[in-house]
Amino acid sequence: MTLSSRAEHLRELMDDPECDPAKLRRTLVRFKYVNRLVSGWAAVYRSRIRPALAAAPGPVRMLDIGCGAGDVLRHLVQMARRDGFDVEGVGIDPDARALAVAREARCVDGVSYRQTTSARLAAEDERFDAVISNHLLHHLDAKSLERVMQDSERLAAGIAVHSDIARSRMAYCLYSGGILPLAPGSFLFTDGLRSIRRSFTSDELASVVPNGWKVERGGAFRLFAVRRSPGNSS
Repeated sequence: MTLSSRAEHLRELMDDPECDPAKLRRTLVRFKYVNRLVSGWAAVYRSRIRPALAAAPGPVRMLDIGCGAGDVLRHLVQMARRDGFDVEGVGIDPDARALAVAREARCVDGVSYRQTTSARLAAEDERFDAVISNHLLHHLDAKSLERVMQDSERLAAGIAVHSDIARSRMAYCLYSGGILPLAPGSFLFTDGLRSIRRSFTSDELASVVPNGWKVERGGAFRLFAVRRSPGNSS
């Protein structure tokens, strides 16, 4: 096993339509703990998303592409509401199994979920003040990644932030030990390590994002593909 290059051939167990439904549900439910520990969305909100929302007129909208169980979106909407924003959050995912878990979670005012894709929303001329994704990019092949980035440009009136893992041996080693308390009965151990192996380095991600996007670091283990719409320099 090497981490010197992306293991694009690996498939995560939870992406299999025939995977164990009980393990999938446990994985989706426990993602909220993993994301709170490693994804750093509170800092992303303060440094990148909140300034974009503040620059928007009137009520604001956020979109989470590939929202899974929806915990990141709910967290961001709650933070925005505490800051006084009148905010609507929309989570989209093509997987009905993930959306079922999202809809069973504790309700947050203004948050809804749709079984659809970014391409469909872009074709419908939807617009959002902030477009985000969490751990989505490493799942995509080159064509799908390009399409999601193009859709994000059309959908984002303010800012788009796609957050993912920065592949490294340290990330692999720390995750393999740190996830053990949450892993039993789920796909978190195997899929998390496969995610790291499929993820990008900063230079790799910079080489595939379209013009107008910037790759920014978020500590040792996070990468962000960020695009600020013209007129929004926050």
